[in-house]
Amino acid sequence: MSNRSNAAIHAASACLAFASAALSSVALAEEERNIHSVPLLPLYQQECSACHIAYQPGMLPAGSWQRIVNNLKQHYGVNASLDEDTVKELEQWLTAQADRAPAMPVPPEGHAARSWLAFKLFEVETGHPPEDRITRSSWFWGIHQRMPSAMWRQLENQKAIKSISNCDTCHTTADKGNFSKHNVRAPAALKP
Repeated sequence: MSNRSNAAIHAASACLAFASAALSSVALAEEERNIHSVPLLPLYQQECSACHIAYQPGMLPAGSWQRIVNNLKQHYGVNASLDEDTVKELEQWLTAQADRAPAMPVPPEGHAARSWLAFKLFEVETGHPPEDRITRSSWFWGIHQRMPSAMWRQLENQKAIKSISNCDTCHTTADKGNFSKHNVRAPAALKP
């Protein structure tokens, strides 16, 4: 075998090794997405998880968290008012941990594409998802793009589930900030 052939084989092997490593790191990044989870502030966990899971702060931009904590009297239809010092501490912590939302995956196809595009355009224009809702963010719809629209309707119509914002309905480790597809289960209400 000539030196030229050996060099070509080594170059091809190096390219394959690089591509394999790159794909492995992408898969690892996907698996470890965990919404850039951070240890939750005990005060945040105590105050917020009384009604819903304490969402990872990286799920919304800082401006969204500021609007949310400063409008707790009208917190999505519920009065969740807290004293001024608590609000200040929560706002400082949430905004310091925010803006770490996962990178947007490939734009979705089918039914999710319209939602994704509408929410993405809104985010580009305003810098935050509509109504400061995690479930209206483009990354949320991009990640959930393969979930059939019929299943979304079923989820939203289940009284026990109440809302698609109840992440722990399907994501068994949501309370730990881990949203890996390996920890997803269909709710009993949706099983045949």
